[in-house]
Formats: sequence, structure tokens, C-alpha cells
Amino acid sequence: MMLFANRNEAAQKLADALIEYRGKNPLVLAIPRGAVPMAKLIAEQLQGDMDVVLVRKLRAPGNPEFAIGSVDESGWVYLTEYADRAGANAQYLEQEKTAQLETIRQRRAQYTPMHPSVDPTGRIVIVVDDGLATGSTMIAALHALRNRNPAELICAVPVAPPETLKRLHGKADRIVCLSSPEDFYAVGQFYRDFPQVDDNEVIACLAGVKRPAVS
Repeated sequence: MMLFANRNEAAQKLADALIEYRGKNPLVLAIPRGAVPMAKLIAEQLQGDMDVVLVRKLRAPGNPEFAIGSVDESGWVYLTEYADRAGANAQYLEQEKTAQLETIRQRRAQYTPMHPSVDPTGRIVIVVDDGLATGSTMIAALHALRNRNPAELICAVPVAPPETLKRLHGKADRIVCLSSPEDFYAVGQFYRDFPQVDDNEVIACLAGVKRPAVS
């Protein structure tokens, strides 16, 4: 089992695995919040741009930690095959979607108030998270970005279980995953130090990023 000291070490290992994109002006997009400092480091290493892609998991009724799907910034919804078995009927899903879209709107206003999100059209786009469990939010992020016509779409994560990687098949042009253990309970088990990343840290990371010129 690969164990990372912290997110910085995981990001450096991902940057090493993605080194072929250095100098090709990739756009590195983080799924907030945990992946934001990671994406910043990777973008610096690859001499690319960095931004966030805003997606939210849809929570199971009565179990907010359990993802039954996800929603992207446009309102597109991905549902897992077990969403109905978890008790999510149409009325619940509509309410949950509305709540998560409001959170996305608040985060966009909070994270990137001074500029629009970076356009991924025609770019090499690398989507980063600090690890995948169900993969729901990554699927929503990849779907949202595919609709923006990137030149190449890459999913890059330190760790994910094998069944999740199968679920991602065909959603990206390339998947870079450093470790895919069968014995998977939670992303945090693969880090010695795995503190929560708060909004202030996200805002500080984004504030220090040089933005590409808007044409």
C-alpha cells in the first residue's frame, strides 16, 4: 500500500508522473477543497495555469458522508446505480441538487470574485483530486469539462480503488493514479497527515495564482 506523508508529497509524485506535460501550458483544475493546494503545486511544476472546477456530491438521505451522485456547475447530474436503494426519490434528489448548486454558486463567488473561470477549450486539462472513493465528483467534473472541448482531458489522483477506476473508464482521455489498492475504506487512510483544507486556504491559493490573459 502506498502511503503519502501529506498532500504536498502526493502532489509532487503526481507532478513527476505528469512531467511530459511540462512546457505544454496545461490547465490544472482542482476539485475543492482538498485538491486546491495540490493543483497549485502541480501547475507550478508543469509551468501551467491553475483554477478550480466546481462540482458537489449528492448526499444520501440521512447519511451526508455517503455520495449517491454529483452535480456540476451547469446543473448536470450524475447518479450512481445505488441511488434509489439509498432512498433517494425524485423529490429528494431535486432538493439536494438545488442545495448543492447553491453551494457551488457561493463558492464561485467566494473563490473567484475578480475573474471568470479559465476557459479549458483547446487546452490540455488535468483534473486533480486528493483521492477518489466513489468517484462521483470526478465523473461530474470530467463531464463538465468534456463539454468544453479540451484538447486532452486527464484525470490525476494519488489513490482510488479499482472499481472506481473502472467507473471512470472512458470519461477521460487518460487516467493517472499512483495507487489502486483493493483494501480501500477512505481516502484519508493513505495519508499520514490529512487535515481538512478550509475556504481561507483555498482563497489564499487562488489569490497567489497568476491568471492567463482573457482574450
